[in-house]
Amino acid sequence: MCNINTFVAIFKEFKMKKRNLIITALLFLVTMAQAGGLLTNTNQNIAFNRNFARDGVIAIDGVYSNPAGVAFLDKGLHLSFNAQSAFQTRDINSSIQFPAFQGTPYELPFRLNGGNEQGAKYYKGTASAPFIPSVQAALNYEKWGFQASFALVGGGGKATFNDGLGSFERQVAIIPALLAGEGLGSQTPGYSLNSYMNGQQYIFGLQLGSTYKFNEHWAAYGGMRFNYVLNKYQGSITDITANINGQDERLYDYFEEHSISLTQQAAQASALASTLPAGAQKTALEAAVAQLNAGADKMNMYKEKVADKYLDCTQTGWGVTPIIGVDFRYGALNIGTRFEFGTNLNIQNNTKRDDTGMFKDGVNTPNDIPALWTIGAQYSVLSNVRAMVSYHYYFDKDADMADDKQKLLSGNTQEILAGAEWDVTKDVMVSAGMQHTSYGLGDGSFLSDMSFVTSSTSVGFGASIRVTKNARLNLAYFWTDYDKFNKSYTMPFKRTETDTNPIMSNNTDQFTRTNKVLGAGIDIDF
Repeated sequence: MCNINTFVAIFKEFKMKKRNLIITALLFLVTMAQAGGLLTNTNQNIAFNRNFARDGVIAIDGVYSNPAGVAFLDKGLHLSFNAQSAFQTRDINSSIQFPAFQGTPYELPFRLNGGNEQGAKYYKGTASAPFIPSVQAALNYEKWGFQASFALVGGGGKATFNDGLGSFERQVAIIPALLAGEGLGSQTPGYSLNSYMNGQQYIFGLQLGSTYKFNEHWAAYGGMRFNYVLNKYQGSITDITANINGQDERLYDYFEEHSISLTQQAAQASALASTLPAGAQKTALEAAVAQLNAGADKMNMYKEKVADKYLDCTQTGWGVTPIIGVDFRYGALNIGTRFEFGTNLNIQNNTKRDDTGMFKDGVNTPNDIPALWTIGAQYSVLSNVRAMVSYHYYFDKDADMADDKQKLLSGNTQEILAGAEWDVTKDVMVSAGMQHTSYGLGDGSFLSDMSFVTSSTSVGFGASIRVTKNARLNLAYFWTDYDKFNKSYTMPFKRTETDTNPIMSNNTDQFTRTNKVLGAGIDIDF
């Protein structure tokens, strides 16, 4: 059995080298933030894929883009069935730099876990949706008409990051430096973690409305869209390791072993103290027992900070969007406009597991769909050639988001669209178009690596081919060229919860995306 001097020596060594280890290193456990974003999706028909400027066009896809103009289709039933396949990536280059560690291996810590010489790491999210359906229907009478559609009207889609995200890894990357500061460094510093994130955001829309044709020039529309939100987040952060004194250690196991050791030492010291008479030695030994137990408790607490973490949360909600529209036609010119009112939406968490504390079960958060105003025109340049232009304005800053995130935007989203159609024969029509989307992102505070958009330009082309007397096949392909957006910001790392002099980091994120969509559909008139 150990004597009192041995226990006091053990405790002093622990106190000097390890007591503050996690207080200074691991209060920054990785958490996952709620995803969000600018929600409206205008890609609801194959006709849009090949020619984006549809807001002044008279066609069945106008059930979404120009509902008032649908009143000028022939009397009868008009149907459009569409299927699209989308393939996307989300590409992020992230870095972190600590000025306080300048000249050491810890200044650019991503280099300790696969980063390049400049201290940056590449994170890629991939998504594929082989089948995205939508349907539009219109039944026209002499003056009245009735419409319905179902489509994916909003959301950020789906993305999987098999290697996690920079925001996850930054919280772990500082650990080697802080370990070194506590005498637990290494000649070969390094760290690792396994990180995974999958996020899905969908808003399904069922739209119902009616038109009234006043005369051969004017028609109006009134309707509403029922929106159902389905978001799902799954993620994990596991196996956090760091190199301590030349040995890669799984930190959860490392601190558990020290906790067990300290608990055993405390038990032995307590047993020894019970055999001693009252006096200075007994008092000193009892104090050591209390300190060893306190150290074990802290080891257990810090162990939980680096324990494997998992998230499994589904969010649902619904809201109604009122919609009005007007169409004017005169000779070779047609002009359409519509206004979609802002949609108040709250989404509720249904959480199966949340080790992050960020997605508490039953909590509601705002997730509004912004109001949208569109106007477009079509002009028949020749009897078989038509040109189109459109403009979209989204009232993003008026749409409530979690934590008033919309206030970080510098302006509202605007889109300019143009396209043309050519009737090659009476049975074959080809078309092409472009769309430029400009977001008011300001300094980028609105963006995070879990949820981001960048301004973009899309180009599409395709054809419409008559396959029977009353049916046409639509084919289209489009791709999007996204801008690169660079976000730079600082972030504090507190050594304790009450630290008034945190370690500051300089962070950069470069965001961009890719998008390719192939689609086919059929329009049928009865």
